[in-house]
Amino acid sequence: MTSFDLATAVNPQIRLAARPVGLPTDANWQLTSEPVAEPGAGGVIVKTLALSLDPAMRGWMNEGKSYIPPVGIGEVMRAGGVGVVVASDSPAFPVGAHVSGGLGVQEYLSIPADQLRRSGLVRIDLRLGTLTQWLNVLGMPGMTAYFGLLDVGRPQPGQTVVVSGAAGAVGQTVGQLAKIKGCRVVGIAG
Repeated sequence: MTSFDLATAVNPQIRLAARPVGLPTDANWQLTSEPVAEPGAGGVIVKTLALSLDPAMRGWMNEGKSYIPPVGIGEVMRAGGVGVVVASDSPAFPVGAHVSGGLGVQEYLSIPADQLRRSGLVRIDLRLGTLTQWLNVLGMPGMTAYFGLLDVGRPQPGQTVVVSGAAGAVGQTVGQLAKIKGCRVVGIAG
Protein backbone atom coordinates (compact mmCIF):
# COMPACT_ATOMS: atom_id res chain seq x y z
CA MET A 1 0.00 0.00 0.00
CA THR A 2 1.41 3.39 -0.93
CA SER A 3 0.37 6.91 -1.85
CA PHE A 4 2.82 6.82 -4.79
CA ASP A 5 0.83 7.18 -8.02
CA LEU A 6 2.58 5.16 -10.72
CA ALA A 7 0.07 6.30 -13.34
CA THR A 8 1.16 9.96 -13.10
CA ALA A 9 4.79 9.62 -11.93
CA VAL A 10 7.43 11.01 -14.30
CA ASN A 11 11.10 10.07 -14.12
CA PRO A 12 13.62 12.77 -15.16
CA GLN A 13 16.91 11.13 -16.19
CA ILE A 14 20.33 12.19 -17.40
CA ARG A 15 21.62 9.92 -20.15
CA LEU A 16 25.01 9.70 -21.82
CA ALA A 17 24.52 11.08 -25.36
CA ALA A 18 28.14 10.87 -26.59
CA ARG A 19 31.51 9.86 -25.23
CA PRO A 20 33.42 12.95 -24.12
CA VAL A 21 36.83 13.84 -25.49
CA GLY A 22 38.57 15.75 -22.71
CA LEU A 23 36.20 17.47 -20.30
CA PRO A 24 32.51 16.56 -20.68
CA THR A 25 30.28 19.27 -22.18
CA ASP A 26 26.53 19.76 -22.45
CA ALA A 27 26.68 17.91 -25.79
CA ASN A 28 27.61 14.69 -23.95
CA TRP A 29 24.28 14.57 -22.09
CA GLN A 30 20.63 14.14 -22.86
CA LEU A 31 17.93 15.05 -20.34
CA THR A 32 14.95 12.74 -20.75
CA SER A 33 11.72 12.29 -18.90
CA GLU A 34 9.61 9.17 -19.10
CA PRO A 35 6.94 7.38 -17.08
CA VAL A 36 8.21 5.41 -14.08
CA ALA A 37 8.40 1.76 -15.06
CA GLU A 38 6.11 -0.73 -13.31
CA PRO A 39 8.42 -3.12 -11.41
CA GLY A 40 5.86 -5.94 -11.31
CA ALA A 41 5.19 -8.49 -8.60
CA GLY A 42 7.93 -8.54 -5.96
CA GLY A 43 9.60 -5.37 -7.26
CA VAL A 44 10.23 -1.94 -5.79
CA ILE A 45 10.41 1.71 -6.81
CA VAL A 46 13.01 3.92 -5.14
CA LYS A 47 12.94 7.73 -5.11
CA THR A 48 16.46 9.17 -5.25
CA LEU A 49 17.26 11.52 -2.36
CA ALA A 50 21.00 12.10 -2.94
CA LEU A 51 23.65 10.97 -5.43
CA SER A 52 27.38 10.55 -5.07
CA LEU A 53 29.18 12.33 -7.91
CA ASP A 54 32.53 10.53 -8.06
CA PRO A 55 35.70 10.85 -10.15
CA ALA A 56 35.13 7.26 -11.31
CA MET A 57 32.14 8.48 -13.29
CA ARG A 58 34.48 10.10 -15.83
CA GLY A 59 36.11 6.73 -16.49
CA TRP A 60 32.73 5.02 -16.85
CA MET A 61 31.99 7.33 -19.80
CA ASN A 62 34.98 5.98 -21.78
CA GLU A 63 34.76 3.08 -24.22
CA GLY A 64 37.15 0.25 -23.45
CA LYS A 65 37.97 -2.53 -21.07
CA SER A 66 37.91 -1.67 -17.38
CA TYR A 67 36.85 -3.13 -14.04
CA ILE A 68 33.24 -2.29 -14.96
CA PRO A 69 31.58 -1.98 -18.38
CA PRO A 70 31.28 1.58 -19.68
CA VAL A 71 27.96 3.39 -19.53
CA GLY A 72 26.35 2.79 -22.91
CA ILE A 73 25.35 5.62 -25.22
CA GLY A 74 21.72 6.41 -24.42
CA GLU A 75 21.87 4.80 -20.97
CA VAL A 76 21.10 6.57 -17.70
CA MET A 77 24.41 7.76 -16.23
CA ARG A 78 25.61 5.39 -13.53
CA ALA A 79 25.80 6.79 -9.99
CA GLY A 80 25.64 5.52 -6.45
CA GLY A 81 22.92 7.04 -4.35
CA VAL A 82 20.60 6.86 -1.40
CA GLY A 83 16.85 6.94 -1.58
CA VAL A 84 13.56 5.92 -0.09
CA VAL A 85 11.25 3.11 -1.21
CA VAL A 86 8.01 4.69 -2.47
CA ALA A 87 6.30 1.57 -3.85
CA SER A 88 7.00 -2.04 -2.97
CA ASP A 89 5.82 -5.58 -3.35
CA SER A 90 8.90 -6.91 -1.54
CA PRO A 91 9.00 -7.71 2.18
CA ALA A 92 12.75 -6.97 2.19
CA PHE A 93 12.15 -3.35 1.09
CA PRO A 94 8.93 -1.96 2.57
CA VAL A 95 7.58 1.47 1.64
CA GLY A 96 9.44 4.10 3.64
CA ALA A 97 12.67 2.10 3.96
CA HIS A 98 15.82 4.06 3.20
CA VAL A 99 18.20 2.33 0.80
CA SER A 100 21.57 2.68 -0.87
CA GLY A 101 22.74 1.36 -4.22
CA GLY A 102 23.40 2.14 -7.86
CA LEU A 103 20.42 4.39 -8.46
CA GLY A 104 21.69 6.20 -11.54
CA VAL A 105 21.23 9.89 -12.30
CA GLN A 106 17.45 9.85 -12.24
CA GLU A 107 14.64 10.63 -9.84
CA TYR A 108 13.20 7.09 -9.65
CA LEU A 109 14.61 3.59 -10.04
CA SER A 110 12.22 0.72 -10.73
CA ILE A 111 13.66 -2.70 -9.88
CA PRO A 112 11.81 -5.89 -10.89
CA ALA A 113 11.87 -8.81 -8.44
CA ASP A 114 14.24 -10.89 -10.59
CA GLN A 115 16.82 -8.07 -10.47
CA LEU A 116 16.52 -7.09 -6.80
CA ARG A 117 19.12 -9.53 -5.50
CA ARG A 118 21.81 -8.56 -8.01
CA SER A 119 20.93 -4.83 -7.98
CA GLY A 120 23.10 -4.21 -4.91
CA LEU A 121 20.25 -2.37 -3.18
CA VAL A 122 20.65 -2.46 0.60
CA ARG A 123 18.65 -1.01 3.46
CA ILE A 124 20.32 1.71 5.49
CA ASP A 125 19.57 3.00 8.98
CA LEU A 126 19.47 6.79 9.25
CA ARG A 127 19.85 6.50 13.04
CA LEU A 128 23.47 5.46 12.37
CA GLY A 129 24.34 8.32 10.02
CA THR A 130 22.98 10.99 7.71
CA LEU A 131 22.18 10.45 4.04
CA THR A 132 25.52 11.97 3.04
CA GLN A 133 27.40 9.79 5.53
CA TRP A 134 25.77 6.75 3.89
CA LEU A 135 27.19 7.99 0.57
CA ASN A 136 30.68 8.38 2.04
CA VAL A 137 32.07 6.93 5.25
CA LEU A 138 29.24 4.39 5.75
CA GLY A 139 28.98 3.69 2.02
CA MET A 140 31.23 2.36 -0.72
CA PRO A 141 34.12 4.83 -0.22
CA GLY A 142 34.25 4.18 3.53
CA MET A 143 33.99 0.42 3.16
CA THR A 144 36.69 0.44 0.45
CA ALA A 145 38.98 2.47 2.72
CA TYR A 146 38.27 0.39 5.83
CA PHE A 147 38.70 -3.07 4.35
CA GLY A 148 41.48 -2.06 1.96
CA LEU A 149 43.57 -0.56 4.74
CA LEU A 150 42.77 -2.89 7.63
CA ASP A 151 42.26 -6.25 5.89
CA VAL A 152 44.73 -5.85 3.02
CA GLY A 153 47.27 -3.25 4.19
CA ARG A 154 47.26 -4.28 7.86
CA PRO A 155 49.24 -1.28 9.14
CA GLN A 156 50.90 -1.42 12.53
CA PRO A 157 51.24 1.51 14.95
CA GLY A 158 54.31 3.60 14.14
CA GLN A 159 54.41 2.60 10.47
CA THR A 160 54.13 5.19 7.69
CA VAL A 161 51.12 4.91 5.41
CA VAL A 162 51.34 6.73 2.06
CA VAL A 163 47.98 7.58 0.52
CA SER A 164 48.41 8.36 -3.18
CA GLY A 165 44.87 9.68 -3.67
CA ALA A 166 44.47 11.52 -0.38
CA ALA A 167 42.07 14.14 -1.76
CA GLY A 168 39.45 11.60 -2.81
CA ALA A 169 36.61 10.06 -0.84
CA VAL A 170 38.45 6.78 -0.26
CA GLY A 171 41.87 8.34 0.30
CA GLN A 172 40.80 10.86 2.92
CA THR A 173 39.12 8.08 4.88
CA VAL A 174 42.22 5.86 4.61
CA GLY A 175 44.29 8.71 6.06
CA GLN A 176 41.95 9.14 9.00
CA LEU A 177 41.80 5.40 9.70
CA ALA A 178 45.58 5.09 9.55
CA LYS A 179 45.96 7.95 12.05
CA ILE A 180 43.45 6.25 14.37
CA LYS A 181 45.60 3.09 14.14
CA GLY A 182 48.65 5.06 15.30
CA CYS A 183 50.38 5.39 11.95
CA ARG A 184 52.22 8.33 10.42
CA VAL A 185 50.31 9.35 7.29
CA VAL A 186 51.66 11.00 4.17
CA GLY A 187 48.91 12.10 1.80
CA ILE A 188 49.48 12.90 -1.87
CA ALA A 189 46.93 15.06 -3.63
CA GLY A 190 47.84 16.34 -7.05
